[in-house]
Amino acid sequence: MSDDHAQRRDHQRIDASIQDVVLKIIDTYDPPVRQRVMWWAAGAAALVTSAALGTWLLWPDPPRQRDYVDATACLLTGSDGVTGAATQPLWTAMQEASLSSHARVQYLAVAGPQTPANAQAHLNSLAGSRCGVVVAVGKTQTDAVAAAAKSFPAVRFLAIDSGAEASNVSVVAAGSFAETIDRELTDLVS
Repeated sequence: MSDDHAQRRDHQRIDASIQDVVLKIIDTYDPPVRQRVMWWAAGAAALVTSAALGTWLLWPDPPRQRDYVDATACLLTGSDGVTGAATQPLWTAMQEASLSSHARVQYLAVAGPQTPANAQAHLNSLAGSRCGVVVAVGKTQTDAVAAAAKSFPAVRFLAIDSGAEASNVSVVAAGSFAETIDRELTDLVS
């Protein structure tokens, strides 16, 4: 017990000696100098904190760009584009299928006269511009698919609610197009 007591007393003396030395060092500075040192230290700490906070706040967000595979599905619509009552849910289904398959989707509205011949010119531009799947909605557009599908055997065509089946043409009922489009886009990217 006496050894422990002696060791504790020695540690207390050493601690007191260290405190005395630190106090003597601090006391050697004049109060104005001590105050200036404290202000400089506080200013440096504030500067470092501000720089770190500013960097964190102004750091750019990571890019939110989607990576697409080299596959595109296209929608051919009437002059109302994707805002029509029949077209809007179809376009939404294509966008949702694009999220899961990573295939690009785009649409083209038939401009000018709403005739099968004019729609076929627009359809030819879609089929010739690397659209692997072309979805047509509206009587005029599905008639254009029936006329042009044989010219593009490598392209899959989906005619919504009307048209004639062929080797690369499927006629899809309006109520079941979401599943069909999802399947076609998945097949397109695989």
